[in-house]
Amino acid sequence: MDNLTQLRKLGLFDARVPRYTSYPTAPHFAGGIGGSHVSDWIRAIPQGSQISLYLHVPFCRRLCWFCACRTQGTSTLSPVAAYVDSLTQELETLKSHLLPGITISHLHWGGGTPTLLDPGMIERLSAAIFDTAPLGENAQFSVEIDPNEIDDARMDALVAAGLNRASLGVQDFDPMIQEVIGRPQTFEVTKAAVDGLRARGVQSLNVDLLYGLPHQTNARMTDSVKKVLSLGPDRIALFGYAHVPWMARRQGLIPTEALPSPEERLELFNLSRDLFVANGFDEIGIDHFARPEDGLSKAHKAGTMHRNFQGYTEDSAEALIGIGASSISRYPQGYAQNAPATSAYQERVRAGQLPVTRGHAFTGDDILRGRVIEQILCDFAVDLPAIAREVGVDPATAVALAGGLAETLPGTVSVTDGVLTIEPQARPLARIIARYFDAYEMNEAGHSQAV
Repeated sequence: MDNLTQLRKLGLFDARVPRYTSYPTAPHFAGGIGGSHVSDWIRAIPQGSQISLYLHVPFCRRLCWFCACRTQGTSTLSPVAAYVDSLTQELETLKSHLLPGITISHLHWGGGTPTLLDPGMIERLSAAIFDTAPLGENAQFSVEIDPNEIDDARMDALVAAGLNRASLGVQDFDPMIQEVIGRPQTFEVTKAAVDGLRARGVQSLNVDLLYGLPHQTNARMTDSVKKVLSLGPDRIALFGYAHVPWMARRQGLIPTEALPSPEERLELFNLSRDLFVANGFDEIGIDHFARPEDGLSKAHKAGTMHRNFQGYTEDSAEALIGIGASSISRYPQGYAQNAPATSAYQERVRAGQLPVTRGHAFTGDDILRGRVIEQILCDFAVDLPAIAREVGVDPATAVALAGGLAETLPGTVSVTDGVLTIEPQARPLARIIARYFDAYEMNEAGHSQAV
């Protein structure tokens, strides 16, 4: 297979190809799922079980031009303080629905910029969370940290609350690229944040990098990767920049003509991957790397790794509950998304409601296809009969899902005794292969619209 020809033909770098952090993906959520459904779903969480909790803080001091996340800028903490009031009230409503004895296995604060919160807000919010459900044994508490928006007092408050994993956004260390994407952040500022976290006993550190940014070259990417490695991270997420100005208007400030070609993007990824692997990292799925002793690497080797809205995880909790504007929850029964606009979210919360405005209730077919897609992206292989037995479906039904795949994408997969394996040279096409199993993206011929 001519890999680059396939990449062009199949649109690997087309932002419309889902990353599959959920199935179905968020664009296929719809109205009809509201607070009454979610109330029942929450009450169905077994007493004494564990949940994951995601808390969304949509505010940023500045809006990075590359970012397509649901965020809003603020120059003062006044709207942030009001938002924290809403978060604590939503947590009170959640607590009223939870059965006794439920604990948190994974707690993640994302954004936006969670470290925009001052120490008092951090203390108040963490107290409200742990009043809702305490951290369980060996729980992970991670926060997305902007090195430009962190100081000793906020680090002290986070660590006092139980922070044991930090995720730092870097994107790229080249000053010219940072200027073009609206994200000034020196290596020195980043290192100071890392040193401060390590000094406070934070044992796990994740760094996010982007490839495919404007003006990125092999030399510039090599320099950024080496600087990241010098920080001693335990995990690295190497995401491909998705240029979607029709979804994120601020990306219109980024010069399209300066973006790398598909061939150059692949070179940037391969270069970075080789450097990480040469420095002792295990390659995890399509875009993560971890030290062999890290929990994610151990879960990957044990076949217990999962995929959710934060990417790859070793968390096995069946319910992931999202708190805050636009947050998405996943329950065994389906997905539920809070009101995206902060004002609409706060209005519903003040009314004492679960602020859900849309979602998706699973069908049996959703569960089967979702597990197949998850396994493809986690392991580059899936035992279709085993998945069928896991979800209570006739194995022949699962095997039939792969019918025609080898012919549609020649040279990418093999299927033996119902076990589908992606060929090593075709792993960059994993999302395309996963899309073949996506019933919501299928055309009338039963083939993915990606081909």
